[in-house]
Amino acid sequence: MAPLPNILRHRPLLVELFTIANLAFLVLDVYVAHSVNAFHHWAEWIPLFFAAAGTLVLILALAQERGDFTQGMARTAGLVVGWGAIAVGIGGLLLHLSSNFFQIQTLRTLVYSAPFIAPLAFTGLGFLLLLNRMVATDTTTWSKWVLLLAWGGFVGNFLLSLVDHAQNGFFYATEWIPVVVSALAVGYLFAVIVRPPTPAFLKGGFFVLGLQVLTGLVGFVLHLIPVVTETGPELSERIIYGAPVFAPLLFADLAVLAALGLWDLQTKLAATRHEVAAV
Repeated sequence: MAPLPNILRHRPLLVELFTIANLAFLVLDVYVAHSVNAFHHWAEWIPLFFAAAGTLVLILALAQERGDFTQGMARTAGLVVGWGAIAVGIGGLLLHLSSNFFQIQTLRTLVYSAPFIAPLAFTGLGFLLLLNRMVATDTTTWSKWVLLLAWGGFVGNFLLSLVDHAQNGFFYATEWIPVVVSALAVGYLFAVIVRPPTPAFLKGGFFVLGLQVLTGLVGFVLHLIPVVTETGPELSERIIYGAPVFAPLLFADLAVLAALGLWDLQTKLAATRHEVAAV
């Protein structure tokens, strides 16, 4: 039986564990989001059950293969769950848009209808699972793909921050902070992806990602305060109908993924420079 890999040195495995953890969290996230209308449409149960079943399958398969997701059951499970997650995400996007926006195409229906970008979280996780099984993890190509998927997540986060806070017309000036901070991440990661990054530029990326984490944690606290302090409705109702408590944590979540990509790219580029210097 193969020994368990050193997780801290196995960044692809960290990305795999990141993906599984996020899929598991989507069980709670989808339940809270779809409880707003009490799962009015039967299709709203699909992402909930898929996230729960997919998480269980991936955990069991990874344990069976002793952490090696490139072999046997773990590889097959990742491909099946990955393609399934992509389908669930795209299907959810179309259903969210058709709920209102496709019928009356105005800015108002886009802002106040179901969050059309949210289901793409499944699609992003699906691509991460496929990436770990279809791209050689010892190449900078793998690093760039991780960064590209994190970049896509930040693009979605930027749009969600803009649309969600537009619902109350950016009543508080602080509601512009996540919009600006996520835009910074979008621009910085795009530059890392499309141009040969210098060591200094890569180090600057970690500062940008640290800012994302700080924004996410502060936003989480600000969203949580009304849930904890307000009186009247039951706690469960305040969580379901109030400001989305977990939404700001997406900043920190995406920052972790992007940091793994930056760390991997930085390590591989440094190794290449050392090899060139030694020749």
